[in-house]
Amino acid sequence: MPIVTSVVPVAEILDLRWSILRPGQPRASAVFPEDDAPGVFHLAAYPDADATARPLACATFFPDPLPPAAADLAGPRGRAEDAYRFRGMASAPAARGQGYGVAVLRAGLAEAAARGARWTWCNGRTSARGFYERHGFAAVGEEFDIPTVGPHLIFVIESP
Repeated sequence: MPIVTSVVPVAEILDLRWSILRPGQPRASAVFPEDDAPGVFHLAAYPDADATARPLACATFFPDPLPPAAADLAGPRGRAEDAYRFRGMASAPAARGQGYGVAVLRAGLAEAAARGARWTWCNGRTSARGFYERHGFAAVGEEFDIPTVGPHLIFVIESP
């Protein structure tokens, strides 16, 4: 079955984001300050082009300069401001290992690059390090803890 990705309103992905990334927490904990910021886009992946399907993976991308731990990557080739960040990446348990997360990631990287991003980065869960590294990201800086969420690293990739 083909995987279809689409830019969608945040309301389309909020239930998935909440159920996977903030279980046991109030639904409002899955609402991000960036959700309505200028330049933001939300992506969802579906099992096919069926408009009634629920999204099986999602992510939110928005303009955000490289963090200090990664800013030296900009070097003479660009500016730390030429970056997009993503957060809220989640896949439904039944869809894991089937390419939905990868589809959202690839579509998001392409869209961010089309919008001028030289780099894309995230605060990714340490447990997802292998996933990010398999897809070309480098971990930078030291591990840090986000209260109620857990240990994270900064992952960065340069746009092609």
